[in-house]
Amino acid sequence: MIVTTTAEIPGKQILEVIGLVRGATVRARHIGKDISGLITNLVGGEMDEYTKLLAESREQALDRMTEEARARGANAIVGVRFTGTEISVGAAEILAYGTAVRLEE
Repeated sequence: MIVTTTAEIPGKQILEVIGLVRGATVRARHIGKDISGLITNLVGGEMDEYTKLLAESREQALDRMTEEARARGANAIVGVRFTGTEISVGAAEILAYGTAVRLEE
């Protein structure tokens, strides 16, 4: 499965546009990570635990989007974007979305 942020894939022709596909996950912070994050916030530096949490969330959303595209017969997704929304204090949704297409083989 080719997944790209571009609208086209050089050297490939889009034979069929299948439509919008998306994958989402909602993650909550962990109290242990909050304590570590609070300390880092006081002394400065990267909040490694939050960076890891967000990276895992993006990967899960991307995997879910890719699964939907495969189930609909796509072999590529173009125009991929990510967005995030705070659902409540300490919980956020990460959404990956794009256009599922079928490329020439």
